[in-house]
Amino acid sequence: MTKLWGGRFQKSAEAWVDEFGASIGFDQQLVMEDIEGSIAHVTMLGAQGILPAEDVEKILGGLRELNVKAEAGQLEFTVANEDIHLNLEKMLIDLIGPVGGKLHTGRSRNDQVATDMHLFLKKRVAEVIDLIETFQATILEKAEQHVETIAPGYTHLQRAQPISFAHHLMAYFWMLERDKQRFTESVKRIDILPLGAGAMAGTTFPIDRLKSAELLGFSQVYQNSMDAVSDRDFIVEFLSNSSLMMAHLSRFAEEIILWSTDEFKFIELDDAFSTGSSIMPQKKNPDMAELIRGKSGRVYGNLMGLLTVLKGTPLTYNKDMQEDKEGMFDTVQTVLGSLKIFEGMVRTMTINTARLEQAVQSDFSNATELADYLATKGMPFREAHEVTGKLVFTCIQQGIYLLDLPLEEMKKESELIEADIYDVLAPVAAVSRRNSLGGTGFEQVKIQLEAAKALLS
Repeated sequence: MTKLWGGRFQKSAEAWVDEFGASIGFDQQLVMEDIEGSIAHVTMLGAQGILPAEDVEKILGGLRELNVKAEAGQLEFTVANEDIHLNLEKMLIDLIGPVGGKLHTGRSRNDQVATDMHLFLKKRVAEVIDLIETFQATILEKAEQHVETIAPGYTHLQRAQPISFAHHLMAYFWMLERDKQRFTESVKRIDILPLGAGAMAGTTFPIDRLKSAELLGFSQVYQNSMDAVSDRDFIVEFLSNSSLMMAHLSRFAEEIILWSTDEFKFIELDDAFSTGSSIMPQKKNPDMAELIRGKSGRVYGNLMGLLTVLKGTPLTYNKDMQEDKEGMFDTVQTVLGSLKIFEGMVRTMTINTARLEQAVQSDFSNATELADYLATKGMPFREAHEVTGKLVFTCIQQGIYLLDLPLEEMKKESELIEADIYDVLAPVAAVSRRNSLGGTGFEQVKIQLEAAKALLS
């Protein structure tokens, strides 16, 4: 089969070589974007008088017919035609005759594929942002139900201080807010049209790139044709933003996994987001959380892969850059799936409030309250820290906690300690008193929730 670009070639590659070089196995995902870009391009060619009106109408009719077939999944792609562009051009020529070959006037596959990917990411980033907001709304709703649910807070995975469970959940809301901001900001750099840059030097035809941008909904065009066809920064940025968001989801997944163990028992996941064991009938595994935690690695890998491809490629287009797509497609699918799964997992999980209450009664996470109590009575904090540490050690020796320690035992370390210390050490008091801006105090958490609602509205 003669290639559409094969005029100067006297020999055809063997089938296995064609298969190795072809991208149609994955870039067929750009079919709708490729047709969309072609419709805009030929419309512009007609408006500029580069193609006669009858040719434009014939080409547009063929492209619209291919679009209908594409939507119905009725197009058959072949390795012989290498990529999505040549496959569609061959289909168009078969459909409407040689006039279909005029579609490629004033453009190259180099600016064509770059246009397709800009179009593709514009749509997908909008979907990602929508899913982030849906997930944020779910976190917010769950947090509103647990403002006064007290939970152990951790540093080094050791009990640190009691907190509002809502406060813990909302930490992820704000991580996702930054993720959303990064994706939103990146749209500015996705929303630049490369179409009309040609292979790398522009074209001799009197095209109107701004008209093409208007037809495709782009706010600006690349100012340098070489930059236009070689730029993949916008994909790197998407992969980078996705990697950081997957890091956030992975951290949340890790906590979900820990909280659902018998050792913690802070939550129970819905059956729909859990799996069983093929040998152990009692098991309920947090597989979806584990899978999201694991999938973060493939997204990082896609980012590293593209950076490695780009680091040594001279301007402008090189075949290496065919490797820019699979990682992008995979990351889009991974990120969209992870957000959908995580939202459902959090929305349906049960919070074991009784277990959380029990947990904060059986630890030393209120020790800082005792140190702060002594500091407010004039004792230097470092001295208050030492006194508290000694009392904690006394409790450990006796197998009790600070709330169980008799007042006379406390007074052996400091006469500043009075009977009101037991009110101060109560977990609910420890949490409610932390009303510094952004703190875990109930009033501060409520303020935080209102700020979050305002963002989502």
